[in-house]
Amino acid sequence: MFTNSPPHSLSPALKSHLEAQCNFATELSHKLFDTAQQLSELHLRLAQDLLQECSSASQQLLCARDTGEFMSLAAAQLQPNSNKLQQYRQQLGKLVANANVEMNRTAENHLPEASRTAVAFADEVMRKTAEETEKATQRQREMIEKMHATGQRDGAGHGRDTSRQSDQAH
Repeated sequence: MFTNSPPHSLSPALKSHLEAQCNFATELSHKLFDTAQQLSELHLRLAQDLLQECSSASQQLLCARDTGEFMSLAAAQLQPNSNKLQQYRQQLGKLVANANVEMNRTAENHLPEASRTAVAFADEVMRKTAEETEKATQRQREMIEKMHATGQRDGAGHGRDTSRQSDQAH
């Protein structure tokens, strides 16, 4: 993009913008990772609780003396499991809401800097483009002037040669 820059160097504005973007992406990634970790812990706790409840319920059901007692114990197990799922749903909602707040806060903290660096980079690109355009225009003007000057010299000499040739033909 910048023809006068060495191939491995970045403009300061671009470097600043890339650093701002990288910082934003890094912090956002940390927030997402933390949320994923919390979500995994929540799933694991639910699975452990449900397995423990299931194991306990199975033991009770195996010890039932008759069908009535079996049905009574099975019905009694429905309510605690339902409560566990309700708690899980509430914790999940809270976790997602907190993650949303954290990601919005991260964006609010980083977007002003990212916007500022993007504007600075765009300004630099515009300035460099204007400079390169001016240089190219100047080179074109010089080429046109050289071609015009060469054409006038050749035209003046060509005009004399043509008059000599027409004099010789007569």
